[in-house]
Amino acid sequence: MATKIRARGLRVRAGRQMAVDGVDLRLGAGVHGLLGPNGAGKTTLIRALATVLRPHEGQLELLGQPMDGRPDQRAVRRNLGYLPQEFGYHPRFTVTEFVEYMAWLKEVPGAGRRRAVRRAIERVGLADRAGSPLRVLSGGMLRRAGIAQAIVNDPELLLLDEPTVGLDPQQRLDFRALLRELGERSCVLVSTHLVEDVAAACTSVVLINAGRVVFHGTPEEVAASGDHDDAGDSPIERGYSALLTRHQAGSAVAR
Repeated sequence: MATKIRARGLRVRAGRQMAVDGVDLRLGAGVHGLLGPNGAGKTTLIRALATVLRPHEGQLELLGQPMDGRPDQRAVRRNLGYLPQEFGYHPRFTVTEFVEYMAWLKEVPGAGRRRAVRRAIERVGLADRAGSPLRVLSGGMLRRAGIAQAIVNDPELLLLDEPTVGLDPQQRLDFRALLRELGERSCVLVSTHLVEDVAAACTSVVLINAGRVVFHGTPEEVAASGDHDDAGDSPIERGYSALLTRHQAGSAVAR
C-alpha cells in the first residue's frame, strides 16, 4: 500500500503554542479517523497536512513529496482535498459557481471541469440546490457544499475537519457511505468528535492528545480497550475514553 502521509517527529506551532509536538504517523489509502479532546492538536495537524501551516521541526512527506526545503506544493495541492472547520466564500456564489471556482484553483482540466463539478455536487446530495446562492443555504447544506469542493478534483489525499457538523442523521449516514467509497483509492483523514462516525466509516483510528499520537489502530482495537466501567454509551466510546484516561494518567505521573 502506497504511503500518502508520512510524518516523523513533526512539530507545528499554533500561535505561541507547540500544538503538534513530535508526531510520528504513516497513512495510506483508507478512511482514518482523527480523534482527541479539544485542544489536542487535531486542527493544527490537519492544517499542516493541508500545507496551510509550515512545520516547525521534523519531517513531513505528502504523496511522495518531501515538504522540507523547497517543496512543490502546487503539485501536492492539485491532488489534495481540504475542508477546514470554517471556510470562506463569496455569499453571492451559487453552489455550482463555488465548486467550479475551487476546481479552477485546483487546476482541474477545463475539458472535464463542468462534469467534475456536477459529479461532486451530486455526490453530496445538493443537485437540487446547485443554482442556489450559498448565503441562503442551511448550515448542513453549506457544509455539504464544502465537502463538494474538497472532492471535486478526486484527490489522492482528502483532509476533513469536523465534516459532519450540521448534518442531520440521514445525511450523516449518506456521508459515511461516501467516505467508504472515497477510501477505496484515496487516503482520507477525518477529524471529528463523533466517535460513532469513526466506528461506522473508518478503517483506522488515530488518537491524539497534547500534540502527540497516543494510539493508532483499528476501530475494533479501540473498542476492545475499554470496559463497562469506562465512560461512554457504546464499546468504541468506552474504548476511546479508556485510552485517553490512561494517557492522561501516564502524563501526570511523568510530570
